[in-house]
Amino acid sequence: MSILVVTGTDTGVGKTVVTAAVAALALERGSSVAVVKPAQTGTGENEPGDLDDVIRLSGVSTTFELARFPDPLSPAAAARVTGLPPVSLAEAAVRIRELTESHRLVVVEGTGGLLVRFDEEGFTIADLARMLHAPVLVVTRAALGTLNHTALTLEALAGRGLDLAGVVIGAWPAEPGPAERCNVPDLEMLAARPLAGVLPEDAGGLDREAFARVARAGLSPMLGGAFDPSAFRRSLAPSP
Repeated sequence: MSILVVTGTDTGVGKTVVTAAVAALALERGSSVAVVKPAQTGTGENEPGDLDDVIRLSGVSTTFELARFPDPLSPAAAARVTGLPPVSLAEAAVRIRELTESHRLVVVEGTGGLLVRFDEEGFTIADLARMLHAPVLVVTRAALGTLNHTALTLEALAGRGLDLAGVVIGAWPAEPGPAERCNVPDLEMLAARPLAGVLPEDAGGLDREAFARVARAGLSPMLGGAFDPSAFRRSLAPSP
C-alpha cells in the first residue's frame, strides 16, 4: 500500500502512537515514509503536536501538518471559532498523491473519529480516504463501550465503500479486566478478521529503541510487525 489512512473510533484512542508504529516499521524495512496530519487541533502555534510525537517515536523525518487550530474541537468547529479557513481535503489529497511519487508509504493521521467534520460542507477523513482510494486502519479502545463505537465506525466505512486495513487496539492496559478480555473476540467478530495489532498503553512514553521493539511485537505482519492474534487471544485465557 502506498497510502494508509489511520483513523479512530474516538479521540484519544492511540492514533498517533499507531501512526508512529507503522512509520517506524516501514523505516526499519528501508522504505521511504512520509506522515501527513491534515489538521492538528487543540495545540497552540509553538506547542508540540502529534507529528512531534511521531518524529520522536519513529524517527521519520518527512512530516506535514497542513493546518493547526488552537481549540480542542473538530477541525470544522476549530476553524469557525478562530475565523481561520478550514482545511481543504481536496487540496490535501493532491498533496498526498504528490508525496507518493517520492515515498513508498504515506501515512495519513486523521483527527478524532472517522466522521469528524473538517469543513462546513461536512467533509471527513472518510471522504479523504475515498479520494485517495486508500485503505483505512481503525484504532480503537479496549475498554467498555468500544464495541458500539467500533461497530458504528466499521459500518460507516463499509457504507462508503472503503477498504478496512484492520483494527488495532491503541492502548492495551497493563492489567486488563474482564471487559477488555471479553471485548477482544467481539472486536474481531465485528471486523470479520483477527486484530491487526495491540499496542500497550505506555508505548507513547518509550524511547525510540524500546518503541521499535513494541511496534514489532504489537503490529501484524501486514503492517511490518510480528503480532500473532492467536497467541494474544490465548494469553487472555484464565490461568488453570
